[in-house]
Amino acid sequence: MARVVVGLSGGVDSSVAAYLLKQQGHEVIGLFMRNWHDTTGTLEGDCPWHDDQVFAELVARRLDIPFHYVDLSQEYRKRVVDYMFAEYERGRTPNPDVMCNREIKFDVFMKEAFRLGADFVATGHYCRKAERTIGGEISYRLLAGSDPNKDQSYFLCQLSQEQLKYAMFPVGELLKPEVRRIAEEQHLATAKRKDSQGICFVGKVDLPVFLQQKLAAVRGNVHEILPSWRGYAHAGDEGRTLDEMAAPYRYTVRDGKKIGEHNGAHFYTVGQRKGLGIGGRKESLFIIGTDVATNTVYVGEGDSHPGLYRRALRIERDEVHWIEPKTAASVGETRRYDVRIRYRQPLEKASLIVREDAVFILFDRPQRGIAAGQFAVWYDGDEVVGSGVISM
Repeated sequence: MARVVVGLSGGVDSSVAAYLLKQQGHEVIGLFMRNWHDTTGTLEGDCPWHDDQVFAELVARRLDIPFHYVDLSQEYRKRVVDYMFAEYERGRTPNPDVMCNREIKFDVFMKEAFRLGADFVATGHYCRKAERTIGGEISYRLLAGSDPNKDQSYFLCQLSQEQLKYAMFPVGELLKPEVRRIAEEQHLATAKRKDSQGICFVGKVDLPVFLQQKLAAVRGNVHEILPSWRGYAHAGDEGRTLDEMAAPYRYTVRDGKKIGEHNGAHFYTVGQRKGLGIGGRKESLFIIGTDVATNTVYVGEGDSHPGLYRRALRIERDEVHWIEPKTAASVGETRRYDVRIRYRQPLEKASLIVREDAVFILFDRPQRGIAAGQFAVWYDGDEVVGSGVISM
């Protein structure tokens, strides 16, 4: 049996993960990480980190396992929060949860676990790990969780073979109701505790308020683009290159009429509906483009507006990550995958096309709200094969 350090977060999933590992005969150690101190922008009623630590410690006592605490807030700010600010400042939409897993939970935290003599590090993620042999060596596969409503494999899309080698996901085969049931049967303090929401370790926040710690609020104009805009006339596939299909629509203030004002283009993302404060419409207004250089937000009315949809996206070659590099597609190769561009989005059929300068994903049908900075993740069945940051 192995010595396994479990990242006890104060939630029910990691609590049951620790219980299951102990039942399997492993030597289990609980380790709580504090990653965020600031409450700027945190919405009222959101549980602070202190409550999380109390619940984590109660679970460790109940399971009779050692409990340790580590403060990783400096690394978290540098590797996750600063990345967030930088991406929003560029007018892009980051995913801090993906970065938190790659940079904190399975890097800095994993190193802390090794200091405690860990053979493996376990978390409460709803995903699975499997092994296979490639060229006589063991290779690790990342698989979707068995619960389709809780699958978190999207958030782990940037993990490497080295990180997966030492990772364990004890609840990955379970459904969420089963996890709750086990927690209640074992009288774990977290059995009925609500799942955390919002930014990883920060919690649910008022995003503009949170971002204003570093990004100033600057008044700018909101311009409406009509569905009849000339740029949509050639949105079909015929005669268009991959670069053209993947390029976001480029608007200028002359292309639409000013209908309101906003507090900073960097606070908004493509596909967003809430937060504009402009009413009196038959259908909702959606963000279809932002320009941080001119501090302009472009909107369209209705969720069928052509500005919301594109057939393709581009990922720069140095932003492409393959879970198993030995299986990576080569330049000139085209492969078929199931792809998602945001968590909980249904998987969509697409072709992944590798060129010298970039990787393109060409969807079978137009996709809504493709946003630069987000992660596109491609699957083969229930296996996460790779991912990349959407550049445009």
